[in-house]
Amino acid sequence: MAILETKALTRCFNGQTAVDALTIAVEAGEVIGLLGPNGAGKTTTLKMLTTLLPPTSGTASVAGFDIVRQARDVRRAIGYVPQLVSADGSLTGYENLLIFAKLYDIPRAERQRRIHDALAFIGLTEAGDRMVREYSGGMIRRLEIAQSMLHRPRVLFLDEPSAGLDPVARRSVWEHIEELRREYGTTIMITTHLMEEADHLCHRVAIMHLGRVAAIGTPAALKASLGGDQTTLDDVFVHYAGGIVESGGGYREVSRTRRTAERLG
Repeated sequence: MAILETKALTRCFNGQTAVDALTIAVEAGEVIGLLGPNGAGKTTTLKMLTTLLPPTSGTASVAGFDIVRQARDVRRAIGYVPQLVSADGSLTGYENLLIFAKLYDIPRAERQRRIHDALAFIGLTEAGDRMVREYSGGMIRRLEIAQSMLHRPRVLFLDEPSAGLDPVARRSVWEHIEELRREYGTTIMITTHLMEEADHLCHRVAIMHLGRVAAIGTPAALKASLGGDQTTLDDVFVHYAGGIVESGGGYREVSRTRRTAERLG
């Protein structure tokens, strides 16, 4: 049974269609990636599914709750890690987690245990009392994942989880994302421009183009659809999205990515 499902989900802005009749179903425990060039509709889709943006038409449910009629229940059932840094550098790792524990209404008697368990899970026990501004980029990303998982959400949304990270930190974040799925059975949806990340983490990927899903399937099946043993996910992206693989975009996207990299660096 699908834990996340959309039916003709659509969002328009000033007469322009950003997401066009999106219909997908995601099984519990699956990791699915949304790929596509800037402007393909990935972020708009994520914002609708996390209740940050109402759809123009169509429906969607997350963890059994309608994103419009039961938005509050959806928010309690999900975790969300935005691309921009969300941890407070002027607080310790423990204090950041404590704030999220209160926001998620975790009972007072359980907070300390949950926080210590979260720090241990992401390998930050010894750094829990340090100011986050002293953390490396990879440590900050891991802390943000811990923040989003404190209330044990059934579905986790990650927006460009590796943006601004060096290869070593990126691998560490990937390992913890995989461990979340294995340990808690968490369903995960990520947006990414990194084909290696999608190939490594995702059971399936949906390639979006002009607001629609141009192709969806396992990385292996999509590569096989183009034939040839040497086909890469980059080749698949170019074929279905109609453009080159790039992590940049317009001025706003480039500025956002560079700000993230600077804060994580």
